[in-house]
Amino acid sequence: MNNNDQHDHGSFADLLANEFAAPERLEPGQKVEATIVRISKEWIFLDVGGKSEGTLARKELADKDDNLSVHEGDKVTVYFLSVQKGEQLFTTKLGGNAALAHLEEAYHNRIPVTGTVIKELKGGYEVKIAGAARGFCPFSQMGLRRVEDTAQFIGQELSFKITEYKENGRNIIVSHRAVLEEEREEKKKELRKTLAVGQTVKGVITSLRDFGAFIDIGGVEGLIPVSEIGWGRVEDIRGVLAEGQEVEAAVLKLDWANDRFSFSLRETMADPWDGAATKYYEGSIHTGRVARLTDFGAFVTLEPGIDGLVHISKLGTGRKVNHPREVVAQGQSLEVKVEGLDLEKRRISLAAVGEEKEEPQPEKGGKKKEPRQSDDREALRQFQQQEQGNKSMGTFGDLLKAKMQK
Repeated sequence: MNNNDQHDHGSFADLLANEFAAPERLEPGQKVEATIVRISKEWIFLDVGGKSEGTLARKELADKDDNLSVHEGDKVTVYFLSVQKGEQLFTTKLGGNAALAHLEEAYHNRIPVTGTVIKELKGGYEVKIAGAARGFCPFSQMGLRRVEDTAQFIGQELSFKITEYKENGRNIIVSHRAVLEEEREEKKKELRKTLAVGQTVKGVITSLRDFGAFIDIGGVEGLIPVSEIGWGRVEDIRGVLAEGQEVEAAVLKLDWANDRFSFSLRETMADPWDGAATKYYEGSIHTGRVARLTDFGAFVTLEPGIDGLVHISKLGTGRKVNHPREVVAQGQSLEVKVEGLDLEKRRISLAAVGEEKEEPQPEKGGKKKEPRQSDDREALRQFQQQEQGNKSMGTFGDLLKAKMQK
């Protein structure tokens, strides 16, 4: 037998084995990717792999005018319901009057059902399921997180999982959150294949805390620490971010085992120190804001992410200062001069500009510097006092002269 005969023999054996292989046994509620092979007036026939074929009620994929958005050859995701009269019955999600009889199957097999939120009740919502059944969805089971506007769901058609089915369907409790959590887990599995530290992603701010902001990137929720919100010091996080805000963030840490993830907004922004050498050179003068006070000096913010230190010896206009609070206050605007710049350590040494003007020195040739502005103000004050005294005396003299004339 030549190689071609062996190859043909092997192929025939494989085909024969496949022909008599037992079909895969499906469990009720099992999700299956199927291909549409034929469409009739009432049914859609599916190829679910191998020799298995199933049926799906046409009305599940049709609109109110019986128009279909799918065609033969399209892929659809379906759930296995049961075997009826030798045929495998599938569903996309239970909805409509035809599904009323399958609600208990949906409960046992965790198959999603379609429901319309009718009205708000004490503690939750009334939901109309399968066109006729009445269910109850607690507030806590409507979303992944609690919302303030509970009325926003009224009238919406959503997917639910039946969490309780009692009294032959007279007592049904449903959960939209269970559907969202399942979808979230699927997205998380996909993200685990592609997400990496350093990657930039888009997300939505879900909540704010004093220590940071939580961000949802779709499948994964993590923390942006307050130190990673910007290059500058953030005093009030709510003044920078808002719940529902869309942002871009860099991935800092991925701990899949403990379900802990952290992100950074700062890493997506330009580093202000990159241009510090040309802007904050020695001798340059700037106006900053006092960020915080320590025993040894005052830190002044020149721009978000760049702080410099004014040493306590550079405060007080020549007089002894025991603590910086004696001459400056947090939040105060202060004019400063750069005395030193260390890019490697990201440090800037500053001096209050007032320190440079306090003690004028004689210039070459014996000439003195112009009097300080404070001296001018003092001379003006003394002159005004003298003038006021002269006016007072003049007024008194006039009165005395008038009395003597009488």
